[in-house]
Amino acid sequence: MSGRVEGKVVIITGAGCVGPGWGNGRAAAAIFGREGAKVFAVDLKPETMEETVARTQEAGGEIATHCGDMTDSAQVEAMVRACVARFGRVDILVNNVGGSAPGGAVALSEEAWERQMAFNLKSVFLACKHVIPELEAAGGGAIVNTASTSGLRWTGAAQVAYASAKAAIIQFSRVTAVEYASRNIRVNTVVPGQLHTPMVEGRLAGQRAGGDVESLLKTRLARIPLGFMGDGRDTAHAALFLASDEARFITGTEIIVDGGMTARCD
Repeated sequence: MSGRVEGKVVIITGAGCVGPGWGNGRAAAAIFGREGAKVFAVDLKPETMEETVARTQEAGGEIATHCGDMTDSAQVEAMVRACVARFGRVDILVNNVGGSAPGGAVALSEEAWERQMAFNLKSVFLACKHVIPELEAAGGGAIVNTASTSGLRWTGAAQVAYASAKAAIIQFSRVTAVEYASRNIRVNTVVPGQLHTPMVEGRLAGQRAGGDVESLLKTRLARIPLGFMGDGRDTAHAALFLASDEARFITGTEIIVDGGMTARCD
């Protein structure tokens, strides 16, 4: 039986991970590869993609890697050219670059604000800017952008730049979806919530809980009505659906992957 994206070429940005386990990008590479896609995995740091390659190959997928800064237009353009040179075209783009920094409207420095906007939002803009012409050349395709429930609600920390950028990704996706619908390019957003990814141990615990991972996990778990935390595979499965032909009539919208957290009023 063919996979759900059999023979498709997918660019996955942010395909590395800060540690071992299922980050969003790593999981997307493995799951898209398992479902028949040719995966072009992109990250700034090549060493972070070693486990991504191994897990994708274990799943039976074909994967090539590329290193580049997704906030630099020339490097993003070169990345797209490298993908086309390797696989001949692009059918799917999964934008997964991002990460948070603490700080509210007063405490956050202007420099930190600008870095967060570039990392989380400009990276999506540049990837779409350079990939969309390739999707048009291929006769259409799908883009899945990764936002965050921080773009929808307060999630336990003052991270105003991150939250603003993730909210902007949702509207960017809607506007782009409408603009390119007539050209058979669908654009949607996955909105993950309080997942247990390697980012918890690698960054968030130090930012928010003085390095106490168990305390942070307990706090995050308490917000989730389903009573357990998902991981990057849950984000990746939502992205797979949105990128597949099963979602052929879905564009300009979002799938929230948060165990019911956003639906709570407290």
